[in-house]
Amino acid sequence: MTESTPPPGLALKDAKLLLKHPYLSMEAGVAHTEDGMTHIAASTYMKSCTGAMIDWWFGWIHNTEQYKLWHPRDHVFSDWEGPRENNSTYIGGHHLVHEYIGGELQKLEISFKDPSEYFGPGWQTAFQNAGYSTAICGRTGMWDDENNHVTFWLGDVDGLTDPEIRKASVPDEFAKGLLQHATEEMAILATVLPDLYHKFSGVGAEKL
Repeated sequence: MTESTPPPGLALKDAKLLLKHPYLSMEAGVAHTEDGMTHIAASTYMKSCTGAMIDWWFGWIHNTEQYKLWHPRDHVFSDWEGPRENNSTYIGGHHLVHEYIGGELQKLEISFKDPSEYFGPGWQTAFQNAGYSTAICGRTGMWDDENNHVTFWLGDVDGLTDPEIRKASVPDEFAKGLLQHATEEMAILATVLPDLYHKFSGVGAEKL
């Protein structure tokens, strides 16, 4: 019996299709797109978590103590650069983290983008019409501090367009490790987010 070829991943330029199809051909897994990017999809059931809570979380989390709540084993260090008012302000900011992915320590810079860059200027209305509440869009790159449902597209690098070079730039083990890490951290977040939101999001809330 020959192994069937997996379907290609969803291209970043086609991200809007996420609004039209509740379930894609790959809900959880790793695949390569036709333009050479690596598409990683992780599906996690997050009972009692709302879009407002998710928005608040990404605008609240910045220090290491908070970051380790998300994944006590894999998350090592966290800092922040850019907009920060300890609320839902995070677009335009950069989350600087050290975390284990696939057993290897990675130093990453996650730059948060406005969802309109990927879903168009009317994205809030489109989301509401499709029954979705929010999108968190971040562009991740390596960070060297000694000398910088969840879907990732690896290989989205300025000036890099060759599909084969894009594909070769992302090791398979890293992609598989990221899939496992993302699935685990969102499952962990689901167990703590509702309580954290109710405790810290209100006016005059305590600060961790």
